[in-house]
Amino acid sequence: MLTETLIIPFAEGLHARPASELTKVCQKFKSKVTLEKNETKVDPKSILGILSLGAVKGDSVNITTDGEDEQEAMKAIRVFMKA
Repeated sequence: MLTETLIIPFAEGLHARPASELTKVCQKFKSKVTLEKNETKVDPKSILGILSLGAVKGDSVNITTDGEDEQEAMKAIRVFMKA
């Protein structure tokens, strides 16, 4: 299991377009992925879960990956968040 704290870099936060793109990134992996903000945990393989967080630019979120391809999943999410 890997856990990392990342800062939302997108001007619009994790709203429609970036949330959709993050969902696509996470769905490529078999590992369980969890996105957490202020003790609310969601599955980022679901766009509705991401949108429900209401994450805006500058917010800290914890990403957890757990499974056979957890390293690759975390790397892909890290790269996406730096875009």
